[in-house]
Amino acid sequence: MTYNTGMHATGLSVPSEIRTICETLKNAGYESYIVGGCVRDLYINRAPKDWDITTNAKPEAIQALFEETFYENDYGTVGVVTQSESPALKIVEITPYRTESTYSNARHPDAVEFSDSLADDLKRRDFTINAIAYDPLTDSVVDLHNGMDDLHNKRIVTVGDPYNRFQEDALRMLRAIRIAVELDFVIDAETMAAIAKHSELLSKISQERIRDELTRVLMSPRPMQGIFMAQKLGVLKYIIPELEEAIGIDQNQAHSFDVFEHLVRSMQHAADKNWPFEIRIAALLHDIGKPATRVWSSDKKDWTFYNHEVVGARMARKILNNLRFPKATIETVTTLIRWHMFFSDPDSVTLSAVRRIISNVGRENISSLIDLRICDRIGTGRPKEQPFRLRKYMSMIDEALRDPITVGMLAIDGKGLMEIIGEGPGPRLGWMLHALLEEVLNDPALNTKEYMEKRALELKELPEETLRTLGEQGKDKKEMEDAAEVLKLREKHHVS
Repeated sequence: MTYNTGMHATGLSVPSEIRTICETLKNAGYESYIVGGCVRDLYINRAPKDWDITTNAKPEAIQALFEETFYENDYGTVGVVTQSESPALKIVEITPYRTESTYSNARHPDAVEFSDSLADDLKRRDFTINAIAYDPLTDSVVDLHNGMDDLHNKRIVTVGDPYNRFQEDALRMLRAIRIAVELDFVIDAETMAAIAKHSELLSKISQERIRDELTRVLMSPRPMQGIFMAQKLGVLKYIIPELEEAIGIDQNQAHSFDVFEHLVRSMQHAADKNWPFEIRIAALLHDIGKPATRVWSSDKKDWTFYNHEVVGARMARKILNNLRFPKATIETVTTLIRWHMFFSDPDSVTLSAVRRIISNVGRENISSLIDLRICDRIGTGRPKEQPFRLRKYMSMIDEALRDPITVGMLAIDGKGLMEIIGEGPGPRLGWMLHALLEEVLNDPALNTKEYMEKRALELKELPEETLRTLGEQGKDKKEMEDAAEVLKLREKHHVS
C-alpha cells in the first residue's frame, strides 16, 4: 500500500544505522518508516533521544532479518541491537503496524492487533506531531493528521478526539505538559479542556510512570511553566498534592511570593543554572513543610515557620517514596532539605560549626547545599545570587574542607614514632613530629614511612635544645602555611 502525501523532507539527517535497518526491511519486501518523536525532533533540529521504526512486517519476520534482537512485550515491539556507539542508537525499536481496542483501565489497551495499514498505526498515536511517518530512503513524509502544521505552529493537538485519547491512556495528559515545556510549545484549547475534564484519571496511573514524566518536566528548560500548568489543569494534585497546600500561604517580610510560587521559582533557578535533578527537586520541595508549621508571632508581627526544614524533610521523603524514586535520590534530597537552613550570620559562625554542617550533609553534598541556598534566595524575589554573607560562608566551607596541614598528614603517627625511638609521650615526641612536618612541607616527596623512620632515629640523637628548635620551627612553618592557605581561599570568594 502506498501513502504519498506529496511532502518531502530534504535535508533531514538520518543516521546510517537507521537507514540500514530500513533498507533491510525494504529489501525483504516490507514497508518501513521512521515514526514518532524522532521525526518530530528531526524537523525542529533537535537530537532524537531514541529512534522508532514502524513496518508491516510481523515480529517473527523482523527477528529473522536481524542478527541480535529481543522481543519481550505484548505490543509487537522488537528491539534491534546495533553496533553503534551512540546511546540513542544502541537499541532501535521496530513495531508492526497495529490497531488497539478499548482501554478499560485508562492505562493500556485491552487488546492489540497487527495491521497491514500505516494509517491504522498513525491514528492510534497520541499527538499529531508524533504521528508523522518518514521514509528516509525515498525522502517522503506521510502526515495524515496535519502534524506538520502543528509543528510549524508549535502546537500540541491530540490525534482525533482529545477526550477519547486521554480516556485511553491518562498519562498522555502529563505527557502533553512535558512536551510543551521541553519544546516550548502550546497546548491547543480543546486538548487543554480535555485534560482539565479528565485529570482524575491520573489516579489510575502507576507512580513509576508519573515519576518518569515528572522527572522530564523538572529536567526541561521550563519546569516552572510545567508546574503552573499542571496546577491550573488539575493535574498537580495527582503528582505532588502537598504542593497545592502551599498555594496562598503568605510568608514573612523577607519573601515576595507565597510558599507555592517561592518553591516553583526556586526550582526554576536551578533549571536556569542547568543544575542536576536532585537540586531541582530539592528546590521544589525545600519549604514543603511551611504550611504545616506556620504560626503568627504577635511579638514579631509576622509569620514564623519554626522547624519547617525538619517537617519538610519528612514530607519530602514520603513524597519521593510514593513516586518510587531510587533510595539514593531520596537520601540526597531529604538531606539537603533537612539542612537547608544552615545559613546564619558568618561573623558568629565558627569553623567547628561549619565542620558539623559538612558532617551532617556529607562532603559530597556540601556544594549542592550551597546551590540550594542560592535557589532559595533567588526564589524570594531577590536579584543578587551571592551576597557577601553567602560568599563568606562559602569561604569558610572551603577552609573547613581543605586538606589539613597537620602532623596527621605524616606517613608515621605518634604511636609509630614512639615504637621507633623507644620513648614515651612527652615534649620530645611533639618536637620530632613538627620537625618531620616541616621537612614534608618543604618536600612532600619525603612523606614516606621509610624516610620517616630513618629520620626519626637521626632526630633522636640530637641534643634536646636542638630538637626543640627544630620542632618550634616546624610548628611556625605549619602556622604560616595554614594562614597563607586561608588567605587564598578568602581572596577566591572576595571576602576578608
